[in-house]
Amino acid sequence: MSLLSSLMLSATAGAMPEMRQTGQLEEIRVTAERRESSLQDTPISISAFSSERLEMEGISGLQDISNRVPSLTIEPFPINGGTLRVFVRGIGISDAQLTQDPPVAIYVDGVYLARASGTAMDVIDLERIEVLRGPQGTLYGRNTTGGAINFISRRPDTENRTVEQRVSVGNRDLQSSRTSINLPISQNAALRLVYQQWSKSGFVENTGPGEDFGDRDEQALKFDFAWAPGEHLDVQYHYQKTELEYVNYLFQAVTPPDPNGNKGQAESIKETAQANTVYGEHILDSLATGMPMQASESESEGHSIQLSWSFENSELRYTAARRELTDISYSDLGGGMGSTEYRLDTGYYDGPSAFNANDGPTPDVRPRIDQRQLSHELHFLGELADAQLQYQLGLYYFEERGVEDNTPLHHQLSSPVDGARNTRIVNFVSQLNRIQNDAEAVFGELSWVPDWLDKQLRVTLGARHSRDRRDAEKYQRDEIYIETAPTIGGTQVLAMSELAEDAVLGPLLTPVLYQAGFPGDRRFDVTAGREFKDDSFSGLLEYQFEQPAMVYLKMVEAYKSGGFNTRDPQRRGDEGPASDGIDYGVGFEDGFREEKARSLELGLKSEWFQQRLRVNADIFRTDFDDMQMNFLLEGTVADTKVLNAGKAQMSGFEADLTWQASAGLVVHFDYAYLDADVKKVIDTFGNDVTSRFAFSSAPRHSYVASLDWDIWQGQQARLHLNINTSYMDERLGGGDILNAYTIMEAYQLWNARLLLDGVAVGKTLWQLALWGKNLSDEEYELYAIDNLPQADRAVIWGEPVSYGVDLSVRF
Repeated sequence: MSLLSSLMLSATAGAMPEMRQTGQLEEIRVTAERRESSLQDTPISISAFSSERLEMEGISGLQDISNRVPSLTIEPFPINGGTLRVFVRGIGISDAQLTQDPPVAIYVDGVYLARASGTAMDVIDLERIEVLRGPQGTLYGRNTTGGAINFISRRPDTENRTVEQRVSVGNRDLQSSRTSINLPISQNAALRLVYQQWSKSGFVENTGPGEDFGDRDEQALKFDFAWAPGEHLDVQYHYQKTELEYVNYLFQAVTPPDPNGNKGQAESIKETAQANTVYGEHILDSLATGMPMQASESESEGHSIQLSWSFENSELRYTAARRELTDISYSDLGGGMGSTEYRLDTGYYDGPSAFNANDGPTPDVRPRIDQRQLSHELHFLGELADAQLQYQLGLYYFEERGVEDNTPLHHQLSSPVDGARNTRIVNFVSQLNRIQNDAEAVFGELSWVPDWLDKQLRVTLGARHSRDRRDAEKYQRDEIYIETAPTIGGTQVLAMSELAEDAVLGPLLTPVLYQAGFPGDRRFDVTAGREFKDDSFSGLLEYQFEQPAMVYLKMVEAYKSGGFNTRDPQRRGDEGPASDGIDYGVGFEDGFREEKARSLELGLKSEWFQQRLRVNADIFRTDFDDMQMNFLLEGTVADTKVLNAGKAQMSGFEADLTWQASAGLVVHFDYAYLDADVKKVIDTFGNDVTSRFAFSSAPRHSYVASLDWDIWQGQQARLHLNINTSYMDERLGGGDILNAYTIMEAYQLWNARLLLDGVAVGKTLWQLALWGKNLSDEEYELYAIDNLPQADRAVIWGEPVSYGVDLSVRF
């Protein structure tokens, strides 16, 4: 008999989620303050998803919470479906580069993930997700000016041996399988192994060659080990490897280019681009690529170990982690008509200019990112004087190495020139970027409960000192050619690879070919390095009323490290105007400075009516100095500037309400109001250009409402219904420059999940769930841009209605 069979026969049913037996709300435990506490005792604006809520709503990763938290927006990166752009309270990053850090930090089991690449993959077997809104600079460190998101894995159980098998099927060829095994080794040691496979087809068919848009296939393996060899020592080890293969969506053109507008470098081809483009104001069932659409790949592998030594009223923790990431992405930004005349892709090219630039056809290229990070943290925390004094002290070290490889020289754009017979413009590019980042920090926090005011007041002070060293290399070669088709006997020839080698026909190829010498022709081979340092402080006053209610007033600072912009068209600031004709006074070598955020927040945590109604609310204001803003240069497809744009301010109100209407009925309502305002931006000429700038992904209003209802409760089984809806107000996409073409309309989504759980058959427990997402089949936009040659507005759509069935059995 196999080991798996033995485990299945002898396993018990210890993995059942806890059922509500009373009319009171369950307590939620969180680690947002780097120590475990009740959600109601944690003075942070936080949304926490317990293991039961994760199960009820079918949440398994970052993408799944995108419509579950107000003030949180999660969007795909336009040309990389494995990368997510995360915004909290309107703070996020528009671009994904090795040389730029996101301002919302993502942590998995206490380990910081430096890159947004690969974040679209699931983090399987979760115990809890915590979304911390607002700056978190003293306890979490750099790059938390927007907030932080914690993923906490399920700890292996030393008492129950369990096996669970889950399968899912649904529309668009959804197939999923997850196997989890919990195996006690001894009274104080256990391991947990989980394997998951997930695949699904996209909702837009590619009628051209290659793969279909949106197809995804993901595999993940997770291993967790817990060991408590003595009364004072605890060891936890986590390992996860995830492989994702996916196909990027094509941007769907909505609005043709304005005939009187200016497309800058693309102005000479916009009529041709328009003629080779499909337009639609609603989701189209199919689009077509001209060149074969290729699959993209993301793979991540991470190890972490945490050692905890507990003493009398204190604990010493050491966490070490290593993570490696590989991301290979292919995108096509063409018009969707299947044209091989007008192309905006990195596929094979065989025109005459390729032979001049490359001595032969240029190859298919899929840009690749390889990144490795290593971190160490020593954390000492405890309490004195009967818990009247609590403290945390820590040391942190982080290093990162990465390569962004977009070589060799390859096709990027080609198109006939408007009104010029037999004439084509071709753009080739080759890029290679490297980074070497090192960071160090020391931090501490001290909380004091004085004897006065009946010990209901708590005062907390925190501080963190950070140092960063960042080095970057940029190699880039851009070449633009004008070519005309050679003729043989009056027949035009654009494909040359075979004819050029022909002894007879080869010498007859006489194309008119010359390098254009446009501003887009560039050669970079530069290095840059900068050091950054910061001191961030926090102060907190909490008052606990006799009624289970707590009011807090908090001031906290955070900083986001500076860096470099690989899409900057200038080497240095003394080279004259950029590609949009404006001299910004900075280039790649100059980089950009760190960003500083200071936030003031007044909050309430309360429970009423014998813990049946939970009301948590806060008002806040966050001020930014030297805020980093990515914006696209007018008339270009990919040239950007990152400027420390001056001053900005965000203020808002957030409320989370939970009502236990009865023993089996819970209603949630979470709302957020956000007023995001860029206060002042001065360009390099001293001009006030504030009116051009706005925050992207900063909806004024957003809310989430849900109903959890135990329709039927048996002795062990239950029938449960979850219905939830989310509303997102209109917001700006595609960068930080205000542009009506990139405004995305408001939308509302409805989801439902019907769960029959705890059905006992012999020694097994069965679970069946029927679920649906976007049940009203709402058409909504995830991202909008205005810089394609063929469109003043092009969008990526959100997923239409989806539905499926989950079946699981526990042994």
